[in-house]
Amino acid sequence: MTSEPSQPVAYPPETLEGWYALHQIFTIDRDCTVAHSGATVSSRVQSGVTATQGNFPRPEKGWTAFVRLIGSSADVMVMHFRPTLEEIGDAQAATLKLPAMQRMRLAYSFLSVTEAGLYHLSAKLSREAAERGGSVGDETYVKELATRAAAERDTAHVQRRLYPPIPDAMPYVCFYPMDKTRDAGQNWYTLTLDERSRLMWAHGLTGRRYAGRVVQIITGAIGFDAWEWGVTLFAKNPLDFKKLVTDMRFDEVSAKYAAFGDFYVGTLMNDGAAGLDQLVETATA
Repeated sequence: MTSEPSQPVAYPPETLEGWYALHQIFTIDRDCTVAHSGATVSSRVQSGVTATQGNFPRPEKGWTAFVRLIGSSADVMVMHFRPTLEEIGDAQAATLKLPAMQRMRLAYSFLSVTEAGLYHLSAKLSREAAERGGSVGDETYVKELATRAAAERDTAHVQRRLYPPIPDAMPYVCFYPMDKTRDAGQNWYTLTLDERSRLMWAHGLTGRRYAGRVVQIITGAIGFDAWEWGVTLFAKNPLDFKKLVTDMRFDEVSAKYAAFGDFYVGTLMNDGAAGLDQLVETATA
């Protein structure tokens, strides 16, 4: 009697994490009749700016940005990036205290953390473990992983992914959540690490064609949100969102294994919370 051939074990890739992120989506309540004087508005807006931005003048401390949404069921997106979850909570609370929030309703929020997936490194270490007769997670594997992951983290490319600045001269923003599918017969999480590494490598080549035109921030949300990842894009030309997402959907990894949530597109508000108050005033006038 012959035994069934063993199936390859599907190990998760190692990941590097950086800043926590919170995307808040708001709609303006156009029937709201809250009234307040201009002097009060000015004072409270300044307080809100200090609470969400002024305490973080250095890039390593994170940032908050306001986006006017266009063509969406919502009106405003507020994006927070901070070093700790507690600081995300502080930024969240400060935003809700802005005077404009008296006339707005939270429609959706997405909590995540900036992430760099080490698919290629994880697959390489897995192969090396098998070649020496060891296994993923043994002492040699753990030591090699720590050394090589630290080297990856120190590269300029990975630092930008984990601690992203607001891109210069890219006023257009697109955000959407996504999953990898877990359907019977087409389950991303049952693929071998080598296969996932190959697919993600090809996927990354598509993104590199848009270097200088689109900046992408990937955030991981497994354990934080119903969706598994968030994608935040910045661009000089909004048509590049359409072109990039279209090209990537023809990659095998997206064509077979990706599911997408709602897309939110708009423009950065350069005057921050003060611009938010003006937007709400105009919409409810």
